[in-house]
Amino acid sequence: MIALPPHGVVLDTDGVLLDSAGLHAAAWKTAFDACLKAVAGEPQPPFDTGSEYRRYVDGKSRFDGADAFLTARGLGLPAGEPGDPPGCGTVWSVAARKEQVFVDMLGTRGAAAFEDAVPALGALRAAGASCAAVSASRHARALLTASGLDRFLAAVVDGEDAARLGLPGKPDPALFLRAAALLRTRPGDTAVVEDALAGVRAACRGDFGLVVGLDRTPDRRMSALLREQGADLTVPDLGALVARVWGEPG
Repeated sequence: MIALPPHGVVLDTDGVLLDSAGLHAAAWKTAFDACLKAVAGEPQPPFDTGSEYRRYVDGKSRFDGADAFLTARGLGLPAGEPGDPPGCGTVWSVAARKEQVFVDMLGTRGAAAFEDAVPALGALRAAGASCAAVSASRHARALLTASGLDRFLAAVVDGEDAARLGLPGKPDPALFLRAAALLRTRPGDTAVVEDALAGVRAACRGDFGLVVGLDRTPDRRMSALLREQGADLTVPDLGALVARVWGEPG
């Protein structure tokens, strides 16, 4: 763990900065449940937006998340192609269905910043820490701009960047390493803040100096799992992180 406060902070977007993880989980449920009904040879329980979302999907690219869940349920769909239309015939088509549903949900509900995001990012900037946001979603940059959080961020790495640069998704650390490079900080002098198990694993694999697990669940049921994956510490909100590491109110 870093002995001094980090020079750079890389924060996951969905579930850490933006209250959008629930939208992602709901969109996945619509896509997966349709396939479980249409493709499975026998009745299966519906997709669990709690445990299964966390285990198989959270923090990953759409294709990797779809593939992980479908494989776990024994549905060996062919990979298909990135341009496959929404449906249940290939992994890419399931991912496309999720994207279609998610975009529709965004249009009606939107995705707001968590209440602690602006105060915490402001405190980090005042403390001299440069911040970047990372997401596997192609929508992250636009959502961060719409929420006003972009003014606190020195860099953003999202799904569009990953596709353009050929960066693998979490649990590979490539997205985080790209963000640290944009901040011009060494991984060892950089903290990563994640709420996803795959994200914590990625940060550990990237040898980041401080890996923080953010557990926003009411009963803090994720804290132990985040520590098991390698988080150096867990906090219930971003204000607690700022107070604990930088010694200033968030």
